Amino acid sequence: MTDMALPERQQALLPDQQGLKARLQRAERMKKVRAFALVAPLLLFVLVTFIAPIGDMLRRSFVDNELSAVWPQTQSAMQQWTDRSQAPGEAVFKAVAEDIRKSRDANTLATAARRLNYAIDNGRSLVFGTARKLPDQTESWKEAMIAIDARWNDPELWQAINQASGPFTSFYLLQAMDLHKKANGDIVSVSGNNAIYIDILLRTFTVAFSVTVLSVLLGFPVAYLLANLPPKTANLLMILVLLPFWTSLLVRTAAWIVLLQEQGVVNQFLLWLGVVDHPIRMIYNRAGVYIAMTHVLLPFMIMPLYSVMKGIKPHYMRAAVSLGARPTVAFLRVYMPMTLPGMGAGALLVFILALGYYVTPALVGGAADQMISYFIAFYTSETVNWGMASALGAVLLVVTLILYTIYNRLVGISNMKMG
Repeated sequence: MTDMALPERQQALLPDQQGLKARLQRAERMKKVRAFALVAPLLLFVLVTFIAPIGDMLRRSFVDNELSAVWPQTQSAMQQWTDRSQAPGEAVFKAVAEDIRKSRDANTLATAARRLNYAIDNGRSLVFGTARKLPDQTESWKEAMIAIDARWNDPELWQAINQASGPFTSFYLLQAMDLHKKANGDIVSVSGNNAIYIDILLRTFTVAFSVTVLSVLLGFPVAYLLANLPPKTANLLMILVLLPFWTSLLVRTAAWIVLLQEQGVVNQFLLWLGVVDHPIRMIYNRAGVYIAMTHVLLPFMIMPLYSVMKGIKPHYMRAAVSLGARPTVAFLRVYMPMTLPGMGAGALLVFILALGYYVTPALVGGAADQMISYFIAFYTSETVNWGMASALGAVLLVVTLILYTIYNRLVGISNMKMG
């Protein structure tokens, strides 16, 4: 074969090579399509049941069209209110009066009254009282409405109406952080009995952090015991650890109410031992919340720790001892660092779950021990204030993500080294 024939043969094979390359690309695309088709149901399930509800919750915290739906003229007229230091002019009062009259005739006045009641004290009585006394015609709607109720001359009231006129509002998110927007636009802290949400948020994180610490202290020795016992004994004890998963959360919480009450088993046992002279209060307070929540969440700490400890080879400890380290030093310097991935995963899981707990604090804790989930449920079911419930959930979500980011940067599982 001559040298001149080689290029001609290569040129003859070139179309076949291009066809093979195209077929390989098509096969690769079909493989990706089939893989996507396999995960598509799961992706759709996550989208519908997880991402969409969270997105809707975040939307409700700043989207506010409840008042504008029943008072459309008010929403348009509020743009004429330029001097926020005093009540608006006649045109705005006239628009509000017409909206009140129309919504009263359409039986939608309760919607506007409920929305204004979120922002101002006795807002519901203000709206209904004005609707009852509002004349059909008058020369000055401003004077007529102020004569019915002097609060119509208060700029703070009109600031509340302006915030509620939508389509977007900062009212709920500000209130969730104990803040308030004044008529002149300044954002100030809420004082008095209305400043409760920061305390509730701090209480929630305090309880979650305390339960996490207790779970680490109690779960570490249990996981260590399970990882180092003979398999037959360890399997039996593992069943006892997993037993709470097979019992209803409500049943477990109710059982702790029976055990921790003043005439319960725990107090009677302490009295029999002579540890205490009289029954101590361990329920409807913070102690009961810690005990019940730690018991419920302890398996979530034990399982990650156990899985990591089971993979630690015993020759690491023997090598450290053979090199002169005392058993305690070898445990702290060799064994303990290798368990940090399981400890971090368990602590993060327990902390996140504890943040959203509702049933256990509601049944075992007192009025001063309710966490933010209680108030989210209250605004959702009792007052039907979806905006406030969504704002509290959004604040909790954002703060949790910030703490998780800090945790992951400092001591996250990705930063931990085995061995």
